[in-house]
Amino acid sequence: MGDCFNFKKFSLRQDRCAMKVGTDGVLLGAWAVGGQRILDIGSGTGLIALMMAQRFPEATVDGVEMDEEAVAQSRENVVASPMAGRVVIHGARLQEYEPVAPYDAMVTNPPFFVNALKAPEAQRNMARHAVELTANDIFDFAARWLTEEGQLSAVIPMDCLDDYEMTAALHGFFLSRLYNVRTKATKPPKRCLVSFSPTRPTTFDTHTVALQAADGQPTPWYQQLTREFYLKL
Repeated sequence: MGDCFNFKKFSLRQDRCAMKVGTDGVLLGAWAVGGQRILDIGSGTGLIALMMAQRFPEATVDGVEMDEEAVAQSRENVVASPMAGRVVIHGARLQEYEPVAPYDAMVTNPPFFVNALKAPEAQRNMARHAVELTANDIFDFAARWLTEEGQLSAVIPMDCLDDYEMTAALHGFFLSRLYNVRTKATKPPKRCLVSFSPTRPTTFDTHTVALQAADGQPTPWYQQLTREFYLKL
């Protein structure tokens, strides 16, 4: 995707970030539950933090990221955006991050490779592999810093769903939204969008959706979800 990715209302430089702008991040940023105080865990380029700030114009958004190069570049991306006054990127490990107040929404596109071969670059390893930031770390933090009515939203591979649900339950969280996402309508789901809450939900929102129809064209669901962000789809 090159060193710069342009959206309708902001652009992202990404040459210093291990993980570039991708479909998973855009899906989560366009789908996740928001609030007045939002935290993006593992903020990378700043993509999801800026998407949430765009979608929720009254919100303040924090991002927490441990990679120094990504922190520097995402701060530059934020400053260059129209949402600069409402987004702050913190350079810290989540396990050591101490916010000033609880959040009513958290979002994360977490590292999820557990048993896969490690990439040769240390920076890319940290971004992709669940070593420095595990599901247990994420839910442990959320248990302390998410409000009772808050939501933690994530995008994860389908084969990680059982582990995430189990970890969430061990920390007192309930699954409230689950969207199984097919790349094509004819293929099985490979990723899912999930939301968890510390309060038992009164309804459960679940759907199976697709990004592309059988003819390869974007589905109406995908177009509607991302129409305020992509220049073209």
